[in-house]
Amino acid sequence: MFIDEVNVTFKGGDGGDGIISFGKTRKSGPDGGNGGDGGDLYLVGSSDLTLLNQFSRKKLLKAESGQPGGRNKRTGGNGKDLTIQIPIGTSVMDHKRNIEVVEINKVGQKQLVCKGGRGGLGNFEFRSSTNTTPKYAERGTPGEVLTAKLILKLIADFGFVGLPNAGKSSLLNELTGTKAKTANYNFTTLFPNLGVMKNKILADIPGLIEGASEGRGLGISFLKHIEKVNTLIHCISSESVDPQKDYKTIRNEMGSYNPSLLTKHEIVLITKSDLTDNKKVKKIIKSLNTKNKEVLATSIYDYDSLEKLREKLINH
Repeated sequence: MFIDEVNVTFKGGDGGDGIISFGKTRKSGPDGGNGGDGGDLYLVGSSDLTLLNQFSRKKLLKAESGQPGGRNKRTGGNGKDLTIQIPIGTSVMDHKRNIEVVEINKVGQKQLVCKGGRGGLGNFEFRSSTNTTPKYAERGTPGEVLTAKLILKLIADFGFVGLPNAGKSSLLNELTGTKAKTANYNFTTLFPNLGVMKNKILADIPGLIEGASEGRGLGISFLKHIEKVNTLIHCISSESVDPQKDYKTIRNEMGSYNPSLLTKHEIVLITKSDLTDNKKVKKIIKSLNTKNKEVLATSIYDYDSLEKLREKLINH
């Protein structure tokens, strides 16, 4: 199962309590030590897109608390920091205030999200000329808490979009050596797949249908993954009965979800060209070719057309 949205609570470690303590003899003064500080909680970016799955069962993640102070003015140990890996492209939202706290966009990017609490003072720290035997100490402060909503949006150079069974996953596999599941039926791809080709990141976005922006089919949950893709590769099968309608269906759904998606650079790709005669392929290209669009045809079984596409994307 692929999770791209999840609610989770992060918490810094609590500070340890200071203690009340006196020496062993009657004349001994206060010697209660301070508590240790709580650990901080950090998020760090990773290329592993499945990392939000770790929160499917564990909904609270907390850094280690500080230890209480000890006798003879001993300070308690500080709690260990907790570092949690999350996928790059993840927005960390404050769920209660509905504001973005941070966006993790680079591998290795590290962000403090919850500071640990401060250790409390022991009674040794409260001694004075007017109070030589203080019988009180300070409790540690609690660590910061963030009730978060994590939203993953893929970061890629190119994103394959189109109706179900348009050949997107097969193309990704051929161009990048990825092993995304393929089959000759709709909705084979149930979650986004990524592949790398000569340092270019390619994303296969699950097939969209009419009404996707309203939640139909795989719905709105995958439209968001198009937002951070630089260039869209709009795949239309050469077997389509109405290529113009297929094209408009996807464009309408993208525009309904977020009008800015329609301003992205786009390459229209006629797929499965081996299953249709050249005359029909040329007719489809002509019907879709305008001043604002590049239209190409390819097949995973046509080496020359595949290499032409590969070269174009590498040099893009």
